[in-house]
Amino acid sequence: MNRTIRKMKKIELLELLLEQEQEIERLNEEIEQLKKKLECKELKISESGSIAEAALRLSDIFESAQKAADIYLESIKAGTNNAEETQRQQDTEPSDS
Repeated sequence: MNRTIRKMKKIELLELLLEQEQEIERLNEEIEQLKKKLECKELKISESGSIAEAALRLSDIFESAQKAADIYLESIKAGTNNAEETQRQQDTEPSDS
């Protein structure tokens, strides 16, 4: 190859350099496009991680809310049962009238 280049005329060498420069520019553009695609994919991966984390947090929040609602309902049921029991006792006791 060295001999071939040495035998080339100046114009041929300049054409070869121009071709190489164009190839380098094309490859640099391709690199930039690939970098942008990679950044986009990394962003999507990051966002999906954030979404998954948010979903887990929401799941914990909903679980806590459900537990609180269950406790509240149990306390209402217990209160209702106590009120019914009290009412029954009052109904079965002889009245003083």
